[in-house]
Amino acid sequence: MTAVSLSKHDINVLEKIRDPESNPLMGIVLDSSLPRDPNITDMRVYERVVEKEREIIRSIQKIETQLQELGTDQAKADAADGYRECLSAIGEIISEHATYASARNNRVQIYRRLYGDAFLLSTTSDNTMPLVECPSKEEKQKVALTVLSDMETSIRLLSPPSLTSPISPQTARTLSMAHTQRAAVYLKTAKLLLTRELDVDSSLPESKWDKLDFEEAASRDLALGGRYGNPIAKGLAVSVNPTAKLCGQIVREAMKKEYGPSFGE
Repeated sequence: MTAVSLSKHDINVLEKIRDPESNPLMGIVLDSSLPRDPNITDMRVYERVVEKEREIIRSIQKIETQLQELGTDQAKADAADGYRECLSAIGEIISEHATYASARNNRVQIYRRLYGDAFLLSTTSDNTMPLVECPSKEEKQKVALTVLSDMETSIRLLSPPSLTSPISPQTARTLSMAHTQRAAVYLKTAKLLLTRELDVDSSLPESKWDKLDFEEAASRDLALGGRYGNPIAKGLAVSVNPTAKLCGQIVREAMKKEYGPSFGE
């Protein structure tokens, strides 16, 4: 059979059809000479804030070690209390440095460890084994408001103004994590919406979303998480995008009709 030869342009066009979020020009520009955080440019202040953040991370590591060693219900309750203390500590950093996106990103991680990823739904239990298994409706909705706000704010604070604007490697890592964390929450919500109901404050845009909305939003966040440095997120972006999956099937069928059934094998 004659070999199929496609130009780079052809490949880019097909990739765009298969993955509507793809863009061959969307590479990021990294510049290590830039401040690690674009909103805290004084290195002395930055180092002080980072050290406080590291202390909280070390506390979390100790909590997890103790929980794994003991594994009792009391140890789980103690771990939840420890995480709440970490929430308070990181909240102080955010109060003092509201534009420091990394702290907001880490606060989201703490909330996810406490409540799991299903906190937008009527029932929060999931396979991540959250430390708080049955939060009240009021508590859960408060968590959802804070987490979604923190992720949105982190992304807004760090996203470059244009595709060609350089960013520091640290900024790219934080941006990648923020997008990937939000994608994880959206994906969990989409998956469990088959058997549960949304239960979020009506002021949130997500309160009006359906399963397809959550999947598409998750795919966009995964694509951006991949763009900023997470290859796993990039690979998952297409697989969870319902439009991309449908387009991918159409492209494969069209190419097989054009070049034969063995195309792509």
